[in-house]
Amino acid sequence: MRLLTIGAATIGLLLPALPASADPVESGPWTSYSPTFTVQERGCGDVSDLTFTLSCSDDSGDQRAERRYATYSSGTRQFEGYFKITSLEGSRISLKQTFKTTGAYFMLAVERGGRLYAVNGGSTIATGATVGTTVRVNTVHVVGSTHRTYINGSLKHTTSSQSGDFYDKFGAYRTGSGEGPATVQWSDIRFWRK
Repeated sequence: MRLLTIGAATIGLLLPALPASADPVESGPWTSYSPTFTVQERGCGDVSDLTFTLSCSDDSGDQRAERRYATYSSGTRQFEGYFKITSLEGSRISLKQTFKTTGAYFMLAVERGGRLYAVNGGSTIATGATVGTTVRVNTVHVVGSTHRTYINGSLKHTTSSQSGDFYDKFGAYRTGSGEGPATVQWSDIRFWRK
C-alpha cells in the first residue's frame, strides 16, 4: 500500500500498480537487446505507436494490428510487455504470439470477460484481463526445449518447443473463432537473451 501524507494526516490509498522496469522472471544472466520489428496492419487493423485497434466486427478474413519482431533460431529468449485492453466489444483476440516461421506455435488470446487462454488447445492461462486492467506478460522460450508463459510474474503455462526459426509478435489479432472490435495498449516492451 502506498501512503499519501497531507499535512499531519496520513491517508492509505491503494493505487494501481504501474508498469516499471521489472527484472526478468527467471534467473540469468540475461542480456538486454532490442530486436528490429515491422508493423503489420491488415483488414480493419490499425497501429498507432503501441496502440493496436481492430475497428470492425468481421468474423472472417485477416484482421490484425501487430508488431512482428526479428527471427531467431537458437538460445533462450525472454519477452516482457504490459497490455491494457481499453475496449473489447468482440472476443477471442490474440494479444501475444511466439510464432514459428512454418506456422502458429504459441498464441495468447483473450475472451470478452477477461479469460486469457492458449489458442492451441484452448487451456486457460489466467483470468482477470478485463477492460482497463494492466497485465504483465513474460514469455521465456528455450529453442528446441520449452516455452513458458508468465502472467504478472507467475508461471501459468509451459509447452515443449521444437527447433527452428521463431519470432515474437504482439498487438491485436482476430483468431479463427474471434471478432472485433478491440483496442489494446501495450507498454514497457523489453527483450533479453542468454
